[in-house]
Amino acid sequence: MSQRKIYVAPSFLSADFLHLGEQIEMMNRSQADWFHLDIMDGVFVPNISFGFSIISQIKSLARRPLDVHLMIIDPDRYLERFAKAGADILTVHYEACTHLNRTVSQIKSLGMKAGVSINPHIAVELLQDILPFVDLVLVMSVNPGFGGQKFIENSYKKIRRLSHMRQIMGLDFLIEVDGGVSPANAKQLVEAGADVLVAGSAIFGAENPLKVIEQMKNL
Repeated sequence: MSQRKIYVAPSFLSADFLHLGEQIEMMNRSQADWFHLDIMDGVFVPNISFGFSIISQIKSLARRPLDVHLMIIDPDRYLERFAKAGADILTVHYEACTHLNRTVSQIKSLGMKAGVSINPHIAVELLQDILPFVDLVLVMSVNPGFGGQKFIENSYKKIRRLSHMRQIMGLDFLIEVDGGVSPANAKQLVEAGADVLVAGSAIFGAENPLKVIEQMKNL
């Protein structure tokens, strides 16, 4: 459908952590492009996920880049530790960074690609001044904190506006979308301008996860 490359990033928040090694190996065999890891602190979002040791263990087995999404307050404290743990792409929230430009610059200086994410209530226009400096923008299409939530329909409009901004500004950052993403809405998301599809329960909860990834890769 699209001549652009479409990336699929399975979200390990929905993986079976009792069999994490097997889940990683399954994703290594799949057409997935990145492994998406959600880091939650129980403050910025009402949930706690996993930390540096889990990231390092995933990195030791993963044959895909680690796409690490920080849903934490004051992320600057930990940027170097996330780099050492194995993050290839590090995304911080617009709402959590007082000095976003400085944070993005530091992420890049540590050898990682830098992303910025916005919650559903944030207008994409607020990102205009940071867009030239980031490698990706992550549009949250659910309120972050828990997997398996219903997709917020207004997200299509936000992705279209962001795609238009990218075009008129002559930029090439990737547009990533996370929350309620599945084969049922993947085509519509790509048509709106999304490049990276993050899916958790739609992949790990499927009878055939590899087939779901294949469907989303080959729209």
